[in-house]
Amino acid sequence: MSFDKLLAIETATQVCSVCYQDERGEVFEKRTERKGSHSELLFIFIRELMEENGFEIEDLNAVLVSTGPGSYTGLRIAASAVKGLLFGFDIPVYAGNTLAGFAQISGKGKVHSVINARRKHLYHQLFDKNSEVTAVSEARILELDQIEDLLNEGDTIIGTGMDRLDEERIKQLKVLETTSISAKGLIDLFKSGSKDAFFSKTTPEELESNYLTSSQVNNTNVSKANSN
Repeated sequence: MSFDKLLAIETATQVCSVCYQDERGEVFEKRTERKGSHSELLFIFIRELMEENGFEIEDLNAVLVSTGPGSYTGLRIAASAVKGLLFGFDIPVYAGNTLAGFAQISGKGKVHSVINARRKHLYHQLFDKNSEVTAVSEARILELDQIEDLLNEGDTIIGTGMDRLDEERIKQLKVLETTSISAKGLIDLFKSGSKDAFFSKTTPEELESNYLTSSQVNNTNVSKANSN
């Protein structure tokens, strides 16, 4: 059985992860959690994977890019890298939901994917993970207490910034630390039946990040105030 050759890039947090899937379906990864390393190491990781696995850019069947929500800098670096990497090549690019990629890594049940955001907020999206990943909510910026109200005993939480949530609430959850975050989640999600729900086909020139802005934080606060 032959598999597509895929390159996946995850840079939405302090994690910089690049994965390559070869024609046998094996996945190889280069990864670091060193803050601020994305611009320095992203191309190095890609080049090392190419050299170690004997492929060229033109051999790829698709490139998967985590496009947010998350760090504006990390997302921008990934988008810029893809534009440069694929210049002159006719290779499909798929923009993937970062938080869904996180959920794909988890076990079964309700999964809260979170990413550290400004002030007293986290990016949050709730999923139901069974044989496939299904979105229960949209990706939003929520205040810490709003997220805490959504957490139920036995749920899974994965991502960054969860240390800012109530410690007693966290103890009731299955916690997947930042060491679990990997571009492999994008590859597995792309190969699943949930592909169409969380990926959009684009081009290097049109690749855009889903960066939730401070105005959306303000809108969240207004909605919360109106509901009180």
